Amino acid sequence: MLRLYNRSVEGADLRGLTDTMPTCRMCTQNYPLNQFVSGNGPRYQVCVRCAVENDLAERDDTPQLYSDELVRARFSLFTRRYRIWFFVLFGWTLYFSIGRGIEVWSTILFLVLLLCTLTAPVIHFLGSTRFNAELAKLTP
Repeated sequence: MLRLYNRSVEGADLRGLTDTMPTCRMCTQNYPLNQFVSGNGPRYQVCVRCAVENDLAERDDTPQLYSDELVRARFSLFTRRYRIWFFVLFGWTLYFSIGRGIEVWSTILFLVLLLCTLTAPVIHFLGSTRFNAELAKLTP
């Protein structure tokens, strides 16, 4: 006889372990559960952006919606945070592709890249508190 076992554990706190990211019915994107509008009927399983765009919810009723200005501000914040890593990687790419052939400039470029590579993690670590504070201001 085939027995089907219930895999749920009664009384166990499985929050965070069994969470899945639902899919919006309109845009078919996956978002965390807090990015969905609550309600039944046409508002069921609709993300806040689609709900506002399709007049299912007012902008004032959806505080978790990221406005375009907020998206630009957050993108600018992340760009400022990680641009040093981009420049270090770009510098090493330039050095290994064309920088080693120049006699005097190759040693200067190497020393500058070495100095930037060693100071980048320190600068990144020291700026983490300011980054987290600014990110908290930009989180709805």
